[in-house]
Amino acid sequence: MTTAHYLERRSEIETYFDRTAVAAWSRLTSDAPVGRIRASVRAGRDEMRNTLMSWLPQDLRGARLLDAGCGTGALSIDAARRGADVVAVDISPTLIEIAGKRIPVDISPRAIRFLAGDMLDPRLGRFDFVVAMDSVIHYRPDDVARIVANLTARTSHSLMMTFAPKTPALAVMHAIGRAFPRGNRAPAVEPVAEQRLRRLLIDAPEIEGWTFGRSRRVSSGFYKSHAVELLPS
Repeated sequence: MTTAHYLERRSEIETYFDRTAVAAWSRLTSDAPVGRIRASVRAGRDEMRNTLMSWLPQDLRGARLLDAGCGTGALSIDAARRGADVVAVDISPTLIEIAGKRIPVDISPRAIRFLAGDMLDPRLGRFDFVVAMDSVIHYRPDDVARIVANLTARTSHSLMMTFAPKTPALAVMHAIGRAFPRGNRAPAVEPVAEQRLRRLLIDAPEIEGWTFGRSRRVSSGFYKSHAVELLPS
């Protein structure tokens, strides 16, 4: 996928996560003390990560897994502990650097390959499993469908992704976010109704032959995210 809007949006996200939000994101994804709001976000992200991991086999030995938008690498580490050969990609070189420093001593450095770049890069190859946790929430729904089409074309077993559900509570949070000075804002999340996203994916000819599996919404304070599983039929 090479649409102008996708490339423009990707550049905005890279700038935010590689410069503006690095310190906050590094702290949020650590075990350092945080305030009440960020603690709720951390708890929600932990719950979502555990949900996605529960949808993967307990034994991942011999499986190649793409952590698409890996951030500081928590899910990559969980998957490597189950034996997966993990390719972990994030658009932010700084977050990738942090992730590389967080590999526990009980995991071989060869088990996870942390890369700064585009999760859609075809040079990454093919995968048994793809997990995209909160990495497409800043893209328009039609771009999300194209992203998923690109990833399923290189996936054999399952793809798990999350999106921002379109809810009244999330709309209020966005209104609050717009009150902050523009330079301090994260790129806007693009909420989408679950049924609309499902329809976009079903109607995409490139995703023909894939069906929906499990689905779960996580809500924890300011963290609102919905996970869906796609499986080849």
